Amino acid sequence: MTTNNALLVKRQSETPRGLGTQTTIFSDRALNAEIWDVEGKRYVDLAAGIAVVNTGHNHPKVIAAVEAQLERFSHTCFQVTPYDVYVELATRLNSLAPGTTPKKTIFLTTGAEAVENAVKIARRHTGRSAVIAFSGAFHGRTMMSMALTGKVVPYKAGFGPFPAEVFHIPFPIDYHGVSMQDSLAALDTLFKADVESSRVAAMIIEPVQGEGGFYPVPSGFLKKLRAICDQHGIVLIVDEIQTGFGRTGKLFAVEHADIEPDLMTVAKSLAGGFPLSGVIGKADIMDSVEPGGLGGTYAGSPLGCAAGLAVLDVIDEEQLCDKANAIGAKIKAWAEQLQSDTRCIGDIRITGAMCAIEIVDDNDAESPNPDLTKAITAEAAERGVILLTCGVRGNVIRFLPPLTIGEALMDEALEILGGVIRDLAAEVRKAG
Repeated sequence: MTTNNALLVKRQSETPRGLGTQTTIFSDRALNAEIWDVEGKRYVDLAAGIAVVNTGHNHPKVIAAVEAQLERFSHTCFQVTPYDVYVELATRLNSLAPGTTPKKTIFLTTGAEAVENAVKIARRHTGRSAVIAFSGAFHGRTMMSMALTGKVVPYKAGFGPFPAEVFHIPFPIDYHGVSMQDSLAALDTLFKADVESSRVAAMIIEPVQGEGGFYPVPSGFLKKLRAICDQHGIVLIVDEIQTGFGRTGKLFAVEHADIEPDLMTVAKSLAGGFPLSGVIGKADIMDSVEPGGLGGTYAGSPLGCAAGLAVLDVIDEEQLCDKANAIGAKIKAWAEQLQSDTRCIGDIRITGAMCAIEIVDDNDAESPNPDLTKAITAEAAERGVILLTCGVRGNVIRFLPPLTIGEALMDEALEILGGVIRDLAAEVRKAG
């Protein structure tokens, strides 16, 4: 029998160390919110492939749609002989995107590729070059998306120089002492000290930071940015790569802010596990680029587009936005009880089923404990629950269960994780 350890040894000799992995669990099969490793052990999956399978592993409707498309063809390249599922998915997304302005959509392959193309479109539309992003942001690992990412280690260290005219301002996080007013003041200073507003093509922001720590934008902040962008003719790009497709209790997280972005980047759960990304934007902005300026050989895979149509059907038919809110409420109640019991949870952040707990010493925001955070996720995996960490201080545990997870399975995972946190927190108190 193949073992996790044997595969790990082979993986270490055959693939580069820069390709980090959260666990040493090698998957054999998966269904909905469960994964079985090559040794037959079963795990509850609270990572969902980093928010890729909101509709669960191998949802039957998604698989059926891909099988049907595969019987037709797997690839022709949309720029050579286009196909119906691309246009049908674009039509669906254009109608679902926030706001009343007519929309158009282009499909690509990865989230980073979507970000790159959104910047290209914004620059072509405005004739400007500068881009503003936020500290703690994660937008990808390509050169432009790395430049936009607001975290040096491990994503940017040693990879420069990066594309010029990318500027960062603080992301507002009250828990860390950065207010909305602080961020807006920093933006004003940026315009006065580093780059005039008339040279800024775009501003890009995640409505809930992903890798940065699952921090939602404060109420009213996106409306402020929308007004500033309108005032200065700046394209507002909302990165919905991790937050989209029901994860936050809305189809798109920006809907919580009641604004209309100029461009949205989407990927991850768009196609239920098949590689597909896109840029959805106002039609006049999207049409700024001449024919040939956008595209890619694998961009808009017919298999991914077929899967994407099925994903939208599942979200609607199974009311996954409502289920996201129910999952979030369950995690919130569980975390609040643990917070008082263990004193190692400093903050609880719930936006639908995009949830996080911040691990600290003695409930102190200024005392992050990344070592305890790593220990919790490692022990949870040993006991059968897969989790992810994140955050600029490395002390955030994030919850991204498939939105299709059953209530009993969610309860099982939280009971296991609660036991892990209580046990390890007790060890910390004893050692201290």
